[in-house]
Amino acid sequence: MPRRNAPLTVEGRRRLIERCRTRPISHAAEMSISRACVFKWINRWRRHGGPGLLDRPSTPTHSPRATQAWVDEHPACR
Repeated sequence: MPRRNAPLTVEGRRRLIERCRTRPISHAAEMSISRACVFKWINRWRRHGGPGLLDRPSTPTHSPRATQAWVDEHPACR
């Protein structure tokens, strides 16, 4: 399921990549997509192939200020 505000679905991203193979990136603006967004999807596709076009989770991969695990497990801290 695509994110609610996403301008492109996975299929739309594939079509965008195909269009940019044969036409200039400026023509992708006809789809009401910024150049920065087009470059983002092209670069993800180049790095990761098809899986790079899938939605990524928006949750952070780490949190530097998170409570350390030993504090959560320590009985005196409960």
